[in-house]
Amino acid sequence: MKTRHWDRLGNGGVTFTELGFGGAPIANLYSAISDEDARATLDAGWEGGVRYFDTAPLYGMGLSETRLNAFLRDKPRDDYVLSTKVGRLIQACAPEDRSGEGKWFDVPVRREHFDYTYDGVMRSFEHSFSRLGVERIDILYVHDLCIFTHGSKEVSDMRIEEFFAGRGYDAMVSLRDQGLIRAIGGGVNEWEVCQTLAERGDFDLFLLAGRYTLLEQKALDSFLPLCESRGIGIVTGGPYNSGILATGARQGAMYNYDPAPKDVMDRVSAIEAVCREHDVRLVDAAFRFPLLHPAHVSVIPGGRSVTEMQGNLQAAQAVIPPALWTDLKSRGLMREDAPT
Repeated sequence: MKTRHWDRLGNGGVTFTELGFGGAPIANLYSAISDEDARATLDAGWEGGVRYFDTAPLYGMGLSETRLNAFLRDKPRDDYVLSTKVGRLIQACAPEDRSGEGKWFDVPVRREHFDYTYDGVMRSFEHSFSRLGVERIDILYVHDLCIFTHGSKEVSDMRIEEFFAGRGYDAMVSLRDQGLIRAIGGGVNEWEVCQTLAERGDFDLFLLAGRYTLLEQKALDSFLPLCESRGIGIVTGGPYNSGILATGARQGAMYNYDPAPKDVMDRVSAIEAVCREHDVRLVDAAFRFPLLHPAHVSVIPGGRSVTEMQGNLQAAQAVIPPALWTDLKSRGLMREDAPT
C-alpha cells in the first residue's frame, strides 16, 4: 500500500496510507451488520495494507468507535493513524428521544447534542478516548459545521461562530500544543466552510466529503490553492459521491445520499464511456483522481463488507493511463486546471 507523509508542523507528522477507512458504514449506516462482519471488513483492510482509520462519535451513536476499539486492541499503536471528531455529544436518552432513527440501525439508544464550545470539545474528546480504548488519537476534526448538516447558511455560520467564540477552536489548539493529538482539522461536507475555517484559524488537515471528485472540482477555485500555500493536507471522504462513481449511472444510483438526478446520470455516463475506451473501471478512476492533487494525502471510501473492502483495495492499486485524464479534459468532463 502506497503512503503519503504529512508534516506541516515539524513534529514528526503523520504517514497516511493512500487508501484509508471511513468508519461510518461499519456503524450500521442504513442497515445493520454483525460484529463479525464489521470485524471481517476491518481485517481485510488491515491485511491489504490499510493503516488510516477515521471515525466519529456520530457514527452509530458511538458504535463505530467501540467496534474499532475491539479491532485495534492488539495492533501496535505506532502502526496506524487514527482520527475522530468533535462537535457532538452522544447522550443516553429515552427511546422516543433517540437520534438517527432510519439512518442508524441496531445502535445504542442515544441522542446527539451539538456542542462546539471549549467544554463540549474536551468532553467529546474524553468520551472518544473511552470508547476507542487507545493510548493516542492522532487527528481531531471538528465535525459538520456545514449547511448540509445544519440546514441553512445562517445556522452553519452561527455554529462556526460558536466554535470560535465559545473556544472550541482553542480547545483543539490546546490539545495539539500539549502533544495529545498531532493535528487538528475539520470534517465537513462543503469546501466553502473549510475555506472559512482555514481563513479564521490555524488548521492542519481537512476531511472534505464528496466535493473534489470526478464530478465536482469547484474547490479548485480558491480553497485548494489556499491549502497548497499553507501546507494543509486534504483527506477525501465520499470519493464516489455516495455511490454513483462506483456503481455507474445505473437505475437507482445514489448521488449525495439521494437518487441521482438526470444531469448527474448523463455526466457519469459520459465519463464511463471515456473510461471504457481506456479499459479503466470508473471506480478506479474515481479513487485515483483526488490523489493527483498535491494537497491530498488519503482517500477514505466507505466499506461495510469484505467484498466492498476488496473492491477498494483493487481501486487503490489500479494504474490509470494519463491519456484518460487528457481525454476527459478535452471532452469537457474535467476541469482543465485539475492536476493530473
